[in-house]
Amino acid sequence: MTTAPPVAPLVVPLKIGILSRQPEIYSTRRLMEAAVARGHEARVVNHLLCYVNITSRKPSVHLKGEELIGLDAVIPRIGASVTFYGTAIVRQFEMGGVYSVNESVAISRSRDKLRSLQLLARAGVGLPVSGFAHSTSATDDLIDLVGGAPLIVKLLEGTQGTGVVLAETRKAAQSTIEAFRSLKTRFLVQEFIKEAGGADIRCFVIGNRVVAAMKRQGKPGEFRSNLHKGGTATPEKITPAERATAVKAVKTMGLNVAGVDLLRSNHGPVVMEVNSSPGLEGIEKATGKDLAGEIIAFIEKNAKPHRTKTRGTG
Repeated sequence: MTTAPPVAPLVVPLKIGILSRQPEIYSTRRLMEAAVARGHEARVVNHLLCYVNITSRKPSVHLKGEELIGLDAVIPRIGASVTFYGTAIVRQFEMGGVYSVNESVAISRSRDKLRSLQLLARAGVGLPVSGFAHSTSATDDLIDLVGGAPLIVKLLEGTQGTGVVLAETRKAAQSTIEAFRSLKTRFLVQEFIKEAGGADIRCFVIGNRVVAAMKRQGKPGEFRSNLHKGGTATPEKITPAERATAVKAVKTMGLNVAGVDLLRSNHGPVVMEVNSSPGLEGIEKATGKDLAGEIIAFIEKNAKPHRTKTRGTG
C-alpha cells in the first residue's frame, strides 16, 4: 500500500511589499519570484520615492499620488547610504500595523558599526579587539590596545569592503589614522586576524536558524573576501560554536533575517558584521538553497497586523 505524501497546510495569500530601489537586481527579483510562486501578491516599492503623512489618527505611506494600503508585510532592502530615510519609511509602515521582516530600530542598530559592536560585546559575542578614539593624542595607545600592527583601520560608514585599510606596520597605522582624522571621518581600529587567511564565513540567518553558510576567499594578496572584489564562494560546513555565534549576533541586533560575517580566529569565531539586507545571489548560487523562499515562508508564519515590537536592547 502506497502512503500518500502529507498535504501542505493552506497558506492565506498575503500582499507583500519589497522595499527596494532596484527591481532588476538578483535579490529583489528572487524575492518577487518566491512570493508569487507561493501564491502571494508582491510588488516592489521604491522607498526613496515614498512620502509619509505623520499623524496620530491615520499614519500613511504614499507613492506617486497613491496611498499604499492593504500590505500585510514589507521586506526592507535598504541600502546603507539611505538608512535614515529608508528606516523612516519602514517605521511609518510599522505605525500603520504592517509587519516588517526586519524592524526599523533593528536595521538602524545594525547599521551603526560602533553601536552594534558595543551591543555585541555586552552580549558576550566573540569580536575582534576594537578601539575607538577622538583625540589625536590617543593614537599610540589605540594601536597598542588592539595588539599593535598589523591592524585594520575601518571607516564607520564604509560598506562592502570599502573604507577598510590594512596597516602592516606601526608607522603605516599612525599615518592612516592621522589621514582619516584629518578628513574628519569616524573610524575603528581593529586587530588583524592573520590566521583567517583572507577568508570569512557568511552565515545566513532566518529566525533562530542558520539556513545556509558559505566561505568567501579573497584573491591572493587580498585580505578582504568580498565577492565583488574578486573573491570566490563555496558552501561551508560550520561548527556548533560558529552557528551559535551567528544566531546570538542576529538576536542581539533584534533582526529576523540577516547575514553574519565571521572570521575564524585563534580564540574562536569572531563577528565582523551583521548585515540587515544580505544579498542572495552569492549564497544561493554557492549553496543551491532557496533562501528567498525561506524568507517568504518565515513571513507566512509570522506576519500579523501590529506585531512590530522592538526586540533586543540599545
